[in-house]
Amino acid sequence: MPAVSKGDGMRGLAVFISDIRNCKSKEAEIKRINKELANIRSKFKGDKALDGYSKKKYVCKLLFIFLLGHDIDFGHMEAVNLLSSNKYTEKQIGYLFISVLVNSNSELIRLINNAIKNDLSSRNPTFMCLALHCIANVGSREMAEAFASEIPRILVAGDTMDSVKQSAALCLLRLYKTSPDLVLMGEWTSRVVHLLNDQHMGVVTAAISLITCLSQKNPDEFKTCVSLAVSRLSRIVSSASTDLQDYTYYFVPAPWLSCKLLRLLQCYPPPEDGAVKGRLVECLETILNKAQEPPKSKKVQHSNAKNAILFEAISLIIHYDSEPNLLVRACNQLGQFLQHRETNLRYLALESMCTLASSEFSHEAVKTHIETVINALKTERDVSVRQRAADLLYAMCDRSNAKQIVAEMLSYLETADYSIREEMVLKVAILAEKYAVDYSWYVDTILNLIRIAGDYVSEEVWYRVIQIVINRDDVQGYAAKTVFEALQAPACHENMVKVGGYILGEFGNLIAGDPRSSPLVQFNLLHSKFHLCSVPTRALLLSAYIKFINLFPETKATIQEVLRCDSQIRNSDVELQQRAVEYLKLSSIASTDVLATVLEEMPPFPERESSILAKLKKKKGPGAVSVTELEDNKREGGELNGGGERGPDTTAMAASNASTPSPSADLLGIRSAAPVGAAPTSAGSLLVDVFSEAGPAAPSAAVNDDGFLRDLEQPTETSDSLLVEGSGDSDSAPPSEDPAPPLSEADELLNKFVCKNNGVLFENQLLQIGIKSEYRQNLGRMYLFYGNKTSVQFASFTTTVSCPGELQSHILMPTKQVEPLVEGGAQIQQVLNIECLTDFSDAPLLNIKFRYGGALQNLTLKLPVTINKFFQPTEMSSHDFFQRWKQLSQPQQEAQKIFKANHSMDTEVLKAKLLGLGAALLDNVDPNPENYVCAGVIQTKGQQVGCLLRLEPNAQAKMYRLTLRCSKDSVSKRLCELLAEQF
Repeated sequence: MPAVSKGDGMRGLAVFISDIRNCKSKEAEIKRINKELANIRSKFKGDKALDGYSKKKYVCKLLFIFLLGHDIDFGHMEAVNLLSSNKYTEKQIGYLFISVLVNSNSELIRLINNAIKNDLSSRNPTFMCLALHCIANVGSREMAEAFASEIPRILVAGDTMDSVKQSAALCLLRLYKTSPDLVLMGEWTSRVVHLLNDQHMGVVTAAISLITCLSQKNPDEFKTCVSLAVSRLSRIVSSASTDLQDYTYYFVPAPWLSCKLLRLLQCYPPPEDGAVKGRLVECLETILNKAQEPPKSKKVQHSNAKNAILFEAISLIIHYDSEPNLLVRACNQLGQFLQHRETNLRYLALESMCTLASSEFSHEAVKTHIETVINALKTERDVSVRQRAADLLYAMCDRSNAKQIVAEMLSYLETADYSIREEMVLKVAILAEKYAVDYSWYVDTILNLIRIAGDYVSEEVWYRVIQIVINRDDVQGYAAKTVFEALQAPACHENMVKVGGYILGEFGNLIAGDPRSSPLVQFNLLHSKFHLCSVPTRALLLSAYIKFINLFPETKATIQEVLRCDSQIRNSDVELQQRAVEYLKLSSIASTDVLATVLEEMPPFPERESSILAKLKKKKGPGAVSVTELEDNKREGGELNGGGERGPDTTAMAASNASTPSPSADLLGIRSAAPVGAAPTSAGSLLVDVFSEAGPAAPSAAVNDDGFLRDLEQPTETSDSLLVEGSGDSDSAPPSEDPAPPLSEADELLNKFVCKNNGVLFENQLLQIGIKSEYRQNLGRMYLFYGNKTSVQFASFTTTVSCPGELQSHILMPTKQVEPLVEGGAQIQQVLNIECLTDFSDAPLLNIKFRYGGALQNLTLKLPVTINKFFQPTEMSSHDFFQRWKQLSQPQQEAQKIFKANHSMDTEVLKAKLLGLGAALLDNVDPNPENYVCAGVIQTKGQQVGCLLRLEPNAQAKMYRLTLRCSKDSVSKRLCELLAEQF
């Protein structure tokens, strides 16, 4: 590159920079910059033509001002003009300005491309390099379209200078990374590969970066590079430091090129050619031998370069996994690094040994370093090194050392960093299960795990221990005894209470013979923890209590008294209240035989891969996935509990052996025919929340990744299932085969479901209709439950769903007929699939006809399918909300209503209703903290309708002002009508 002569210095630029640095305040700096901008603008607009030096100086000033953070809106044309200069310094400043300031969508891009093409064809190496640098710096798709076909020709041309080849290779690499579809090597492939034989080391270094990237995407096209890479690597490794004088770094010949060559070879399997493979093995052995040699320099740069090559060579050895001698040697070399004073080396050694442990050839060699790794886990100061030590212990674990490793990891857990505790817990749980010969040791380990790090024990872990205990008769008594003793601790983690409640509820009878663990002692021990637990755990304990009544009849009176107290049957939580009421009723009216059948011991769970593995596999970072998993033929991760495995759901303890298919098994196949008919008998499954109007879905229904309900509990077919007392009057329409008109209270019933999806839709002396629904985007699914409250059979039972008037073109609701007979006290289910095509105002109608005692019963209801059910919540900042609010300012887009409060103005109730609406409730957005704002998008098949809501309560006047702004006026009006009835 030509040297810049002394005359090329720009005194004006130096003075300007000095003035800026001497400014005492931001205001003074801005004033000086504005003055300079005005001067530059006048110079560019002046009549007198500027010479190249002046243009260069002023463009440099503009560039400096831009880098200070100020906007530049002129001078681009002058910079483009500099590209046509024949002076290097002027052309350089022009390209620099273009690279930094010119947008790829600029109108000047065509002029810039022409200038670049001229420089590329000029054969002046300096100008060609400047043009290539500019293309790479901009790197836009437009640049790739213009030059992707030209640059390979320059790269492989015989008369291209070495410096230009280097720039061309790196420029092509940049374009390939941004627009791989435009960089097609085709005919240039073999010639690019042969650049590995180039005599200039700089060209080889640049070319190998390009070839490595291309090989990763198209390995077959570039597989000829393997033999050339081995040949080049052999020459570097066998050379003395004096042979490659210009490319020797602290006595290490070409370290960067060596690392790149080794990395390129990792893109391919071991060479098939025996000679090439032998040469490569020789190279790797030489690298391992050099690592044992005393250092030629005490400088850290020397050791860094030497170790970089060594670790890349070990990575290649691990990648090939076919040379036992090399694998063992690599392991021994890494073992030496485990006690090195340099933290980075210890970290890298642990990380590489995690991978080495997966090889059958080196696993035993890795195990010899177990004491060193355990010591690192205890003494390392750096948490990342300790985490890698834990990963390595996990990877090297097998049956011979499992108890030692698990004990050490449990010991470390007591003082482990919070950031790695959850992963450590998962690994301990997996190892304890995988290598448990004695399952009493497994139970002890998991209970100890819960005691030490209970907050980090996920549901998958305690689910799994319960599954294993239930499946193995030989450990059930021991598990009950151990968990009973663990619960006697004054401070007991809630997960321990869950495990204890479940196991004692199932197997407490196995230890009841000892007076120290008599039935009442077990019950009192569990109940002493009740008030300290969360709602899901309390629900599980209630299920354990009803199990106790079956196991120990002598505890019946005590437990019934607990269930009967106001804190249970009048509990504010609907799940706890429902369980207490139903369990109390069940224990009161059921005979001993029925109770024993309903509450019999849980059946064994199907043997599946542990769901803990699936959870661990989601953890990022090397070593997070166990090497011992790889030994188990690299199976796919187990499904989470509730999917592939049956998790011990809190209601499952009260369930019978009969299993029922989930009604939501194929929620995304929304148009497929859904199974309809009587639900199978499952006397123990708790009643679906649809028979309680007090709130949302039962918490025990799990939710899958898509947000849809995964396990909707099936209603039972026992006469005890309809425990809700009806309060409605009998509605018996005149005997007519035509559908009856909608009930007078149909609109009132509909309004009850605007902000909730589950509950009782209708009830009289004969029939109860429950509903449970779920929605996603413009699709929905509704489950209707028809319960016969009498002891007489319903005959000719038919249901018809219709969409009156224009509603037929707004929503689709394919249905399938239900069973025509409904036995007394039984319940049947119907599934409706819903698709919203466009916004709508009316509600679909549900007509039910059946014969009861020979008389025709005919009634019609409005189904609670309203436009807000298809809301998708949208999070917004305060600025974005009010900006969008102003955009929706047309009169027809706004709907507003001022009305008196019909219900309590309690804050939590209001929030619950707004959340039930489906939109996102935005906090700290409205300037008035008393107001509520929401945002969401109504999803229909035809379009998306953005909606903003603002609710302004006036507590003193007991009034509300509700304002809705939507991108479609009909949606604003309908939402306003619906919501005004809710508050």
